[in-house]
Amino acid sequence: MKHNTNRIFKYAGVLFLMALLFSACNKENDLGIEILPGTDLINVHNAVIKDQLGAYANSEFGIVTNRSGYNLIGSLQDEAFGNTTVNFATQLRITTYTDFGANPVADSTFLFLYYRSVYGDTLTAQNLKVYELEEMLYDDQKYTQDIDLKSMASDQVIGEIVYTPKVELDSASQDTLYQVIKIPIDNEFGQKLISADSADMVIIDSFLTNICKGIYIESEKVNTPGSGALMRLEASSSNTFRGSALLVYYNNDSNIVAEEPDTLSKAFLITQFSARVNNIVHDYSGTAFVNDLDQGVEQEDYIYIQPTGGLKSHITVGELTGWRDSLNTAINKAELVFQIDTIASDIEKYPPPTSLTLTFIDKDSIERLPIDYYFSPNYYGGYLREDYTYHFNVTQHVQRVINILDPDDDAYVGNQGFVITTGQTSDNPRRVILEGTGRETGVQLIITYSKYLQ
Repeated sequence: MKHNTNRIFKYAGVLFLMALLFSACNKENDLGIEILPGTDLINVHNAVIKDQLGAYANSEFGIVTNRSGYNLIGSLQDEAFGNTTVNFATQLRITTYTDFGANPVADSTFLFLYYRSVYGDTLTAQNLKVYELEEMLYDDQKYTQDIDLKSMASDQVIGEIVYTPKVELDSASQDTLYQVIKIPIDNEFGQKLISADSADMVIIDSFLTNICKGIYIESEKVNTPGSGALMRLEASSSNTFRGSALLVYYNNDSNIVAEEPDTLSKAFLITQFSARVNNIVHDYSGTAFVNDLDQGVEQEDYIYIQPTGGLKSHITVGELTGWRDSLNTAINKAELVFQIDTIASDIEKYPPPTSLTLTFIDKDSIERLPIDYYFSPNYYGGYLREDYTYHFNVTQHVQRVINILDPDDDAYVGNQGFVITTGQTSDNPRRVILEGTGRETGVQLIITYSKYLQ
């Protein structure tokens, strides 16, 4: 009984304090009320800006293809985006010295390329051809998607395969399993490697300069709409994966006379130190946007966004000075919102990117990330949402557009518009079609603001 009485007293005490607090809050200028406007009336509104926005299709150039963790290979004839064909060149490296013994003879040679991701059709066979490089690649240089790798290679085919991509899942973990493209290589090439001077097999620079500068893999263009695919190669070795490699199986005098001879092998690896470069060719013939590309024609129906040096969109925003002249108004949030057209984009066959990147164009026509990104990438956004939209928080950027008009001010950004891309990626083939500026749910600038009433 004593316990219940104490509880009653505690509740009574809490109620008494709340009553005092409520009474205090109703006294003028108490508990922070003085920080509100005199009338203490604030209305919060959303302004959805659509008719002042424009979107224009542009080509994306200068995408660096040798600084990514992965590389692409293959050819895809996309119904909406036309053809993308990706070729691949890489260095092969020696990681340890091998004594090949007396009179080594190549038995067979294979190039093993591993992948776990396919974008496109897994029913269409891909024709891949392998050539030896005649010019050096350098891992400390930048190579863009338009590099002519074919001109750097011999015209003699040393390997070829017709291969149909596939995807398999581990039945227990449901993780995607490694798949391998095993390409037979001319044994003369394998013999060249194991017959090299031992001095060139010790120092990697000597090996690359004198023995093997690398290999070039060419993808044959696929022409049937809706066919073909791009495979994402797990080319480079890591702590958990040995990486793709060229293997030479061989015998020597000692092995041949052994009681139970077993063919020897030597792996020439593609490592994290190997220069790995993609050449990417886009052919937009017959697409709906080809005549508007880079022509300043507004994308009213669809906005096409494509990685691998493909397509980006310039987003313009109309005059915003009216917000500066609006009295008693504070901008709480400014968001650019893009909606995927799930039908036109065919998201079941071509999954959209998990995120997009929005940059602004500065006074010198250079694309830069807005200040909101540096405040917090999560706050800035750009991630694919469950409703198939991408939201970008550009509040601080828009505030600068409105308030800072002096180009000599360090915080000046101007109003040259934005650029939306997949983030200048060369190793992720996911593309997307967004609803254009003329669509009901097309690109929007949503401004949330507070209006102080007097």
